[in-house]
Amino acid sequence: MGRFHRHDDGTVHEHDHPHEHGRVMGSSPSSDGFVSRDHGDHSAYGTGPDRVVVLERIFAENDHAADANRRLFEKAQVTCVNLMSSPGAGKTTLLQRTLGELRDRGLRAGVVEGDIETSIDADRLAGLGAQIALLNTGDGFGGECHLDAPMVAHALARLDLDALDLLLIENVGNLVCPAEFDVGAHRSAMVYAITEGEEKPLKYPVMFRAVDLVVVNKTDLLPYLDFSMEAFRANLAQVNPAATVVEVSARTGEGVPAFVEWLHGAAQD
Repeated sequence: MGRFHRHDDGTVHEHDHPHEHGRVMGSSPSSDGFVSRDHGDHSAYGTGPDRVVVLERIFAENDHAADANRRLFEKAQVTCVNLMSSPGAGKTTLLQRTLGELRDRGLRAGVVEGDIETSIDADRLAGLGAQIALLNTGDGFGGECHLDAPMVAHALARLDLDALDLLLIENVGNLVCPAEFDVGAHRSAMVYAITEGEEKPLKYPVMFRAVDLVVVNKTDLLPYLDFSMEAFRANLAQVNPAATVVEVSARTGEGVPAFVEWLHGAAQD
């Protein structure tokens, strides 16, 4: 079964991919921010030219919602950062290390915590001085493998944006789909674990190309892995030479202040 992908120039093309992209398979955001799933025929995968029109409409509706989210952020003077990664790369552990330092710098932070199921990650962030809005995509959103703008809008209704300086969206762990949906963020970053191998920028260029910052995590494991940081950086430079790179160990805290500094700079822009 094919999968549709929106390219940088806005065109939509179909690619072979084993993953069934739930957002693409006929879902569309309604005016109240929820996801409507009235297309039982999965028309985006139907035959004929109409399927491309369906996909273009879905992306256009999402972009409209993303613009509305940005207007909310700008009205409240909040900087939003979309944080993405593969599952297990260490986003939540990094945020655990980060939230206290942001508070110490006088930044009022909030987190939209995206997961398919459970409150496990949101519970780990509780009590660290940040507003938390849990967003389970399995709860009325079809179990999506990413967050989109209408979902984020739903979560924003449970946050006091006027009491925030910085909003971090912890997206669902996935190296493909989250990069394809604008959620209204001003900046995008990803956490990449060295256990994933040096070749990932070449295998998943859409994600690596979509971000302003790559946080290379789990550097405490470097002595135990056959991993070349030089090779990884060279691969990243092929797809996104402008990306900032920060090397950290979220487990030990090494390098985390550089990530905090980047977030602080983003909030001041």
